Amino acid sequence: MESIRYLRGDATSPQAKGPKVIAHVCNDLGGWGKGFVLAVSRRWPEPEAAYRRWHRERAGNDFGLGAVQVVQVEPYVWVANLVGQRGIRTGRSSGVPVRYEAIDTALATLADQALALGASVHMPRIGCGLAGGRWESVEPLVTARLVERGVPVTVYDHD
Repeated sequence: MESIRYLRGDATSPQAKGPKVIAHVCNDLGGWGKGFVLAVSRRWPEPEAAYRRWHRERAGNDFGLGAVQVVQVEPYVWVANLVGQRGIRTGRSSGVPVRYEAIDTALATLADQALALGASVHMPRIGCGLAGGRWESVEPLVTARLVERGVPVTVYDHD
């Protein structure tokens, strides 16, 4: 079985041939403005606009924890907005916003979409930045949902 490939670099510049999906975790509040999403928005406006519209129209769609939105940004590149975070961390919050079960659900959906596209998946250490999660908890989910289904995965550690 393959394993996750780890690289130093920028997940918004995926290092692979063929179709690619860049995955990241979003919150369930419709907020977009800190962390990895800033790098995404610097490269492409479409993922933020699509995410904000998805949240705004949530009464009539599947927006919520565990949901996935895949947005094409180049002919062979997509960005996957994974809703895996309940709210955001504030000065008053106790606990962390990450929701591992939502990330697990979203990764299973993402695997189906990546396989349909024939795409590899590229990501930072999802759920471990502003969401406050631990990679030791996320990595097994990535392995079970993507790698074990034959989806090549590269995780990027930014310099």
